[in-house]
Amino acid sequence: MNRIGRWARRWYRAWRASRLGTRLAFGLGALSLVVFAIVGALTVELMHDYLNRRLDEQLKTSQVAQVPHLRESKDNPEVVYSWYSAVFDVREGHAVPQPGSTLPNDVRPLAQVAEEATSGDLFRTIALPGQGSYRVRACPVETSQNGTGTVLLSAAPQADLDNTVRQLMLIEVIAFLIALAILVVAGRVVLRRGLRPLSDMAGTAHDIASHDLTATADLPVRASGTGGGAEVEELRTAFNLMLSHIESSLAARTEANDRLRRFVADASHELRTPLTSIRGYADLFRYAAANEPEEREAHLEKIRAETARMSVLVDDLLLLARLDARDVEPPVRPQRMDLTEIAAAAADAFRAGRPGHPLTVSIPEEPVLLHADPARLRQVLDNLLANAAVHTAEGTPVELAVTATDGMAVATVTDAGPGISAEDQQRIFDRFYRVDNSRTRAAGGTGLGLSVVHSLVVEHGGTVSLESRPGRTVFTVRLPLSS
Repeated sequence: MNRIGRWARRWYRAWRASRLGTRLAFGLGALSLVVFAIVGALTVELMHDYLNRRLDEQLKTSQVAQVPHLRESKDNPEVVYSWYSAVFDVREGHAVPQPGSTLPNDVRPLAQVAEEATSGDLFRTIALPGQGSYRVRACPVETSQNGTGTVLLSAAPQADLDNTVRQLMLIEVIAFLIALAILVVAGRVVLRRGLRPLSDMAGTAHDIASHDLTATADLPVRASGTGGGAEVEELRTAFNLMLSHIESSLAARTEANDRLRRFVADASHELRTPLTSIRGYADLFRYAAANEPEEREAHLEKIRAETARMSVLVDDLLLLARLDARDVEPPVRPQRMDLTEIAAAAADAFRAGRPGHPLTVSIPEEPVLLHADPARLRQVLDNLLANAAVHTAEGTPVELAVTATDGMAVATVTDAGPGISAEDQQRIFDRFYRVDNSRTRAAGGTGLGLSVVHSLVVEHGGTVSLESRPGRTVFTVRLPLSS
């Protein structure tokens, strides 16, 4: 039993390791073999029953034709084909054949049937010693009520019938084996062609596995080809959609990693600059405290200024981090507010802090109600106004306008400066990006102001856009009105 079990396990493992087309072909062959066996068994059984009925009808027809003549003439029964025919005299339960009957050497099996036939017709299948099976029919010719009389008995050999059935079985076995072989071979060919799209997709997967995805996120291969039916086409489409999703995910991850590296590099540089200044002023302060006390206040003021600059940078970084991880801490606290009030306060602060830039304000008299965070929207407007002042010359006019149209609140900040090039407009909202393409602070801030504006506006469900040409630059913020 253990040997059989090991053999069965090895066979099963080999079966599982074979190709799908081979397994399907042999599975189809096994199913067909079962169907052929059932059909063959039914055919043979039906044919055997049919031939038996035909033989019984022949026996009956022969005897029905002889019985009237035997009653009148008392002659010997007619010999039909190679049958045994005899008339038995039945007396006191014993059957004795009449002289001249055609009988085998051993008549006992036939005599037993004749003894039972005094009460009516009957059929029996018996085995004669040394001659095989015979189909026997016995019918009474003349009988009395006490069970005596004469009985006509005919016995037909079943060898021809059995030979016919065996030939039918042989023919069916050969035909079914040929049909099974053709079915398996043809099925294997058809299945191989039908499963070829799956092999192509496997080849595509191997091609993808051979690519170095650490160097590039592009997946240049796709599952191509046609055919295979609706199911294979659906699988091919799903496979290509999966590859597109993987490609976009890899591209997004690569871009995020690149942005993270740039962010860390820029943040390190921006933080290093004020820290270097603070360290230098601290050294000067220590020297001045020992040798020139009158310069201490000046150095302390510069240290405070650099600390304030670093605090602004850190605050912007923390805000952007909170906007990126909004599930950790809510970045904004929206409430019902009036955008005109925020715009008026931002304009007053700009006039006080930037007197060299004339500001024109266009604010409607009716309130423009939003569901937003007032402090963050004030930060948006302050950053846009500060950006207009930093990147334009002294005396350049600036305009702040607020309108409400088509269910949206629109705030625009316009300046008459030199404008922004088309190349810079593509990256103007990137973090740490500055139009001057340098890392000095002489031409502007840290490069986070517009990034903060973009992130805050998007967080409020709005959009911010830029239109610029020499002499006119417009930043437009659109936010949904409160219902």
